[in-house]
Amino acid sequence: MADEARSRLGRGLASLIGDVGGEAAAHVERPRNQRKVPIEFLKANPRNPRRTFADAELGELADSIKARGVIQPIVVRAIKGAQDRYEIIAGERRWRASQLAGLHEVPIVPVEVSDSDALEIMIIENVQREDLNAMEEALGYHSLADEFKRSQEDIAKIVGKSRSHVANMMRLTKLPNEVQALISKGDLSAGHARALIGVPDPLAAAKRIVAEGLNVRQAEALAHEEGVPERKPQKARSGSAPKVDKDADTLALEKRVSDALGLTVTVSHRDPGGTVQINYRNLEQLDEVVRRLEGG
Repeated sequence: MADEARSRLGRGLASLIGDVGGEAAAHVERPRNQRKVPIEFLKANPRNPRRTFADAELGELADSIKARGVIQPIVVRAIKGAQDRYEIIAGERRWRASQLAGLHEVPIVPVEVSDSDALEIMIIENVQREDLNAMEEALGYHSLADEFKRSQEDIAKIVGKSRSHVANMMRLTKLPNEVQALISKGDLSAGHARALIGVPDPLAAAKRIVAEGLNVRQAEALAHEEGVPERKPQKARSGSAPKVDKDADTLALEKRVSDALGLTVTVSHRDPGGTVQINYRNLEQLDEVVRRLEGG
């Protein structure tokens, strides 16, 4: 069963338990191995990347459950050494809401999967439903890489994202804990956070972004301003060509592209063409440029 489950991970949870609808569905096809168990037989999975469950969201779901019941079963796996006890793989939100609704039993679908497969299923389901905040997603990918030795390429295939997306999200785990907390709270988006990587004092920059309500482009410009040391003018070498002053249009174009990328950009015209030079400080910034060129 474990091998079968793993081969179907990339197609989402529906391929494991059958075609079941969302909470609002009126009629669904019941999976063959679905059954009901007392709600106290289940426990939350400590590896679940989703840590935040909004009270208002749970309340709304609890009201729906009171009216229609739990439409989509909770996917679980048996806890070794404990009879009739299960660990939740997917559906912790439904389990929590069911408790609020006063249910005594909930529908479950047991599956046999390894620790790594269970984590992959949880991440896939949450990412596909966009239930994770940026920090939860980043930590989930980091767990797959660190604990289960999955490469960024493997993770990208598992969750259906680009490798550059996975790499950029994982870099968020390098930020200070205080900055990660701002991301988890939703005060900073993933775009804001990526701009802070490599900045000498990311916490100070993060606080300024929040206080001033900066958008992502403004945050990138701030990161460039704080992270790139001022370049001292170089003395002209003997015999070198004199520096040519750039016209206002070229300077404006340089600033426009620099602001968009958050990096120093130099435009040089050579009739009939020219060159565009992008200066980066590390491979993370280069990867970010490539991601944008690829439309990621």
